[in-house]
Amino acid sequence: MHARYVHTNLVARDWRHLADFYVDVFGCTPVPPERNFTGPRLEAGTGVPGAHLRGVHLRLPGGGADGPTLELFNYNILVDEGQKAVNRPGFGHIAFEVGDVAAARKEVLANGGKAVGEIVTMTTAAGAAVTWCYVTDPEGNIIELQAWG
Repeated sequence: MHARYVHTNLVARDWRHLADFYVDVFGCTPVPPERNFTGPRLEAGTGVPGAHLRGVHLRLPGGGADGPTLELFNYNILVDEGQKAVNRPGFGHIAFEVGDVAAARKEVLANGGKAVGEIVTMTTAAGAAVTWCYVTDPEGNIIELQAWG
């Protein structure tokens, strides 16, 4: 198999608001066209009767013109999301490398995100120092902010 990482999907309550957050805070860029799917093929592919999804792909910074995207979708039918936590099995977080973790954290919080923990610096077994913290986007999805050096 020859595989290439393409995207990570987040199902949003308000995909437009969440897209604005990732564009404004992290510099992601929309990749047209917006998605608007409904009908028997979507229902068959998702296993969700009556499904209608809308959303957008956002090019992640640093990956170039063909780099991976963050896919933000909203379904007309949503199920209970359960508790989000950094140690819950399954999707944990996405991470962005930033120049200044404290400044990036402040910007996330000013744009509707929330703090999860404190900013910490740890040293890897190879002796490299990484400063990082967890925050959330406005819908509670966990983001790691990190800086090396």
